[in-house]
Amino acid sequence: MYDLVVIGSGPGGYVAAVRASQLGLRTAIVEKDAKIPNVGLGGSCLHRGCIPTKAMLKSASLYDEAKNHAADFGVRTAGVELDFPGVVKFRDKVVFRGAKGVEYLMKKHKVDVHAGLGRLVSPHEVAVKGDAGETALNTKNVLIATGSVPRDLPFLKADGQSVLNSDHILKSQSVPKSLLVIGSGAVGAEFASCFSRYGTKTVLVEVLPRVLPVEDEEISKEVERVFRKRGIEVRTKTGVESVTPNGDGTVTVNAKGPDGGPLSWSVEKVLLAVGRKPLSEGLGLEAVGVATDRGYVRVDAHQRTNVPGVWAIGDVTPTIWLAHVASAEGIVAAETMAGHPTVPVNRDQVPGCTYCDPEVASIGLSEAKAKERGYVVKTGKFNFSVLAKTMMEPSQEGFVKIVSDAKYDEILGVHIVGPHATELIAEGGALLRLEATTEEMIRTIHAHPTLSEALHEAAEAVHGHNIHG
Repeated sequence: MYDLVVIGSGPGGYVAAVRASQLGLRTAIVEKDAKIPNVGLGGSCLHRGCIPTKAMLKSASLYDEAKNHAADFGVRTAGVELDFPGVVKFRDKVVFRGAKGVEYLMKKHKVDVHAGLGRLVSPHEVAVKGDAGETALNTKNVLIATGSVPRDLPFLKADGQSVLNSDHILKSQSVPKSLLVIGSGAVGAEFASCFSRYGTKTVLVEVLPRVLPVEDEEISKEVERVFRKRGIEVRTKTGVESVTPNGDGTVTVNAKGPDGGPLSWSVEKVLLAVGRKPLSEGLGLEAVGVATDRGYVRVDAHQRTNVPGVWAIGDVTPTIWLAHVASAEGIVAAETMAGHPTVPVNRDQVPGCTYCDPEVASIGLSEAKAKERGYVVKTGKFNFSVLAKTMMEPSQEGFVKIVSDAKYDEILGVHIVGPHATELIAEGGALLRLEATTEEMIRTIHAHPTLSEALHEAAEAVHGHNIHG
């Protein structure tokens, strides 16, 4: 008898299992990939998402800097080439080390691992289908953390050959000469940026009016400007209508442009980056009465489903689809079921990071969202190019934008596009958590020379007295 059985070992599932064990709950984790050689624990984030993508982006960044920017820093290079088999080796090494790390955490915290496909038989019994047959696990609680899978378009399915999804492209063994990316969210923007720096002729197509449509509008405009400057063909307000094989290893992509006119490209590969769908089929949810909506498991603020003893977190719920959100939700669920006081995840204080070039990171409300909620808004913006530390970066493009409440001066949102944005955003998270004002941010001394000075100057800009602007 377990106190908790977790189905899924991604960043939500394994974090919940560790926290539950720390709180004294006898815990097991069920993972279908654990029986696959050289895969194991870690879920989509580690094996088919966040981690291998960032490894490839690191290689792309290093290649671009060595080839195109080294001379700017007084470093002579010659014969710089992309060794994609080496990129694959590095990517796989990072993933393998991560999987071994999760495996170690399970052993350290005495979490039992069951390899196989988990299914709810009742709210207190999980059947695990493995290579040796089916095993029954009895438990007081079940946590569903099965995540999501890439979504297709109604008229276009990823085949792993010419039309790829993110799972397929992360298993690629070569660099295509040309790539058309459908969808300019985080996944599409990252892969477009990555392969463009590898030397692939890249087209980024978005049906909405701007790239990275969930970001502040000024951030989106800057990313689009820089993408075009770096040779990526960006097409917004453009809908792909068909993809047709040409017979020579390429495909023709037909689309309708902003004015309704036809557009077409002949490319080697197409990447579908149009979102993800919850992985909830085959879990036995209907049999035990767990409520779902379009495949998403419905939960309350503490991650409980409508069935006592059954909980759900991460991408399988209608949440913000980010690994760190799943982890936070997993901790809330584990602490709640252990009887400890806890605080639900604040959806307005979730950092979002896109690791393209330039990097993008944001937390809190955009200017438009703040106005929608009735705030009288004041903003401050500061360009990275002014800072001494930025002059030591390959690119000086981008800025920090702070959105604040004019009445109380409270910081409502922090938005960054530029060098190391995904690291700098942590300061914004702390500020929002503490309900800080821009005045308090101004009075916080920031070290010089650092990139973080841009946040300080943006806060000063809210009041119109930034020193270096």
